[in-house]
Amino acid sequence: MFNLPELWVPAASTYARDVDFVFSLIFWIVAFWTVLTVGVFFYLMVRFRARDGVKSQYITGELKSEKKWITYPHLLVLVCDVFILVAAVRVWFTVKQDLPPAQETVRVVAQQWAWSFVHPGPDGALDTADDIRTVDELHVKADTLYHFKLASRDVLHSFSIPVFRLKQDVIPGRIITGWFKATKTGTYDIQCAEICGIGHALMPGRVVIETPEQHTAWMASQTGSVAVAALAPRGQE
Repeated sequence: MFNLPELWVPAASTYARDVDFVFSLIFWIVAFWTVLTVGVFFYLMVRFRARDGVKSQYITGELKSEKKWITYPHLLVLVCDVFILVAAVRVWFTVKQDLPPAQETVRVVAQQWAWSFVHPGPDGALDTADDIRTVDELHVKADTLYHFKLASRDVLHSFSIPVFRLKQDVIPGRIITGWFKATKTGTYDIQCAEICGIGHALMPGRVVIETPEQHTAWMASQTGSVAVAALAPRGQE
């Protein structure tokens, strides 16, 4: 099926094209029925237009032969709905319900109006002395399965990475776990997809997807900030 979303936004996660498939499926089904309905509508207008010497008819739609023109298309639309529902539930389960084992975990903290990220350092574990903290810039390795731990410091936000086809609300007082596996290196947008106050539009971030070698080099470049974080008291980090 022709992948419409990828014409405008690249697909850069393992489940991005699965999400795109659902959008494309809905688009093509709706497009088919729209074209068919409009075509029939104009055909009927021309076919039964006013003519001299021909009396108009009042059709109530009560006869069985008349009802079939509503019943049959309705049943066909319901069949299409079943296909959409099955595809959507399958993708929902993959993205939201099934949590595969993590290779690495990152923490994402939303606040008015910035994103804070905590990356595992060289030891690969969070909440240790070599954690790397950044603002508005998330660094991840390609082909590595990440869990992310979402939290909010103030109001409702929504963590959105369009190239991953990922969107997850961030709810104050809760830590929400999700996952992604990036497939394409590069730098892409992170958005807040929930109106969270007057600075909502000023809350962009970016995700930098790197090769393992690039990610190792980036961690090495953060040695200074890691050393400062290790020396700082826990309450002042």
